[in-house]
Amino acid sequence: MTVRDKKASVLVVDDDSTHKRVLLTLLESWGYLAAGVDDGAAAVERARENPPDLILMDIRMAGLSGIEALKQIKVYNPAIPILIMTAYSSVESAVEALKSGAYDYLTKPLDFDVLKITMDRALEHVSLKTENLALKEKLHSAFHLANIIGKSRPMKELIEMVGMVAPSEATVLITGESGTGKELIAKAIHFNSNRKDGPFVIVNCAAITETLLESELFGHEKGSFTGADKKREGHFMRADRGTIFLDEIGEMSPIMQAKLLRVIQEREIQRVGSDETIRVDVRILTATNRDLEKEVSEGRFREDLYYRLKVVKLRVPPLRERGEDIPLLAQHFLDRYSEKNRKTVKGFTPLAMDTLLKYNWPGNVRELENTMERAVILLRGDYITEKELPLSITRANEWSETGRASAEPRSLDEIEREAIIAMLERTGGNKSEAARRLGITRKTLHKKLQAYAAEGPK
Repeated sequence: MTVRDKKASVLVVDDDSTHKRVLLTLLESWGYLAAGVDDGAAAVERARENPPDLILMDIRMAGLSGIEALKQIKVYNPAIPILIMTAYSSVESAVEALKSGAYDYLTKPLDFDVLKITMDRALEHVSLKTENLALKEKLHSAFHLANIIGKSRPMKELIEMVGMVAPSEATVLITGESGTGKELIAKAIHFNSNRKDGPFVIVNCAAITETLLESELFGHEKGSFTGADKKREGHFMRADRGTIFLDEIGEMSPIMQAKLLRVIQEREIQRVGSDETIRVDVRILTATNRDLEKEVSEGRFREDLYYRLKVVKLRVPPLRERGEDIPLLAQHFLDRYSEKNRKTVKGFTPLAMDTLLKYNWPGNVRELENTMERAVILLRGDYITEKELPLSITRANEWSETGRASAEPRSLDEIEREAIIAMLERTGGNKSEAARRLGITRKTLHKKLQAYAAEGPK
C-alpha cells in the first residue's frame, strides 16, 4: 500500500489545534486521507478500532504523551509507522522515541519537504513488508503438503513421511532418479518446518569445482587465495536459522566430505584462510541420484558421513511407479504453460493421454514437464494430440506394444539420429549431458547435429 497505489490514511495527533489544522490541509493537498485527534489516548483508541496507514504524532501533549501513546500502539499493532514531532529537539527524546518503535523523528517547525519524503519512505517501507509477507505466504502455500501433486500410493506414503519429518530437526537424505522432484520434497520439508520463516539455501555440489566448493559453503577471508579480494560469507552463514539443501551430495570429494562431517558434528564452520570457528544454526537436507550404499562399499563415500546424513532417508519414486499421477501432473503443467504462453487449451485427446500413460518416462517428472511445454508451444488447436508429442515418446510406445517397429525397417543412421534427438529432448537440450548419456564426446555430438542440420528434416 503506497501513495501510488491508493490514498494512504494518516492520523495526525496534536493538541495544538492550529498546527493540526494546517497539517490536515497540507496532507489532503498531497493526496492523503487525513484525520486528526487531540491527545495520545484518543490516538491509541483510534489505532485500535480503525488503524491508519501512518501516524504523525506530537511528543508533548496534555494527558497521555506521544511516547506513551507510541508504546501502547506498538504493543498490539507494531506494523503502523509512527513519526514523532516535537518543538523540543533533544538527543534524549529522539533516542527514546526510536527505541520505543518510532519510524523517525521530526522537529518543529516542520520542514514540509522533509516531512513528505519521510512519510512516503515510511509508507513504501510498509508496502514492501506487506508484499514480502504476501509472497512468503504464497510460497509457504505452494509447498503445503496438500498441494504436492500425487494420489498414487508411493506418493501418499512419501507425503505422509514428509509431514512427520518436517517439524523435526533431523538431517534428511532424499534419494531418487534425476528429474523425480527431490528439490520439491526438500522445499516441502523446509516450508512445513519450524524454520519456514528462515532462509532456504540450495547448493548444487556437482556444479561447483572442488577448489571453490569449500569457499562457497563456508566463506573465505580476504587474500586467502588468488582472486579473494574481499571477505565473503558462505552458504552455511546465509542459511543460519534456516535450512541448507546440498543437492548431488554424492559428487562431493573425500576432502570435502570430511569437512562437512565436522560441520555436522560440531555445528560450526571455518572460513577459508581463517583459524576462527563460527557457530551456525542450520538444518541440513541432502539429495542424490547415486546409490550411496554402493559408493560407501566401494570406498568413494565416507561411511560415517553417510550415516550422519541419512538420519531419515526419503525415496522419491520414479514416474513409472506412479502412473496414476501422470494425468494430474500433465494437466498441472498444461495449465502452467498455457497461461505462460497465453493460450487457451481445453485438454488432451484420449489417444494423447493414452500415449502419455504408456510411456516409461526415463526422465521422470522433468521430462513430462518439458513435454507439456513443447506441446503447448506447438499446439494450433484446442486439444493436445499425439502430433504435439515428441517422436521419442510415440515411437517408444510403438516398440513396446509390438516388440518391433510398426514401420519399415530403418537404417542404423536413422536409428542413431532418432536416439540423439530423443536424448536431447530428455535432457532439455543439454548437449554435454546428452553426450555423456549416449557414450560419445560432446565434439562428436556437435558434428552429428551439424550434419543433421545440413541434411534437413526427415
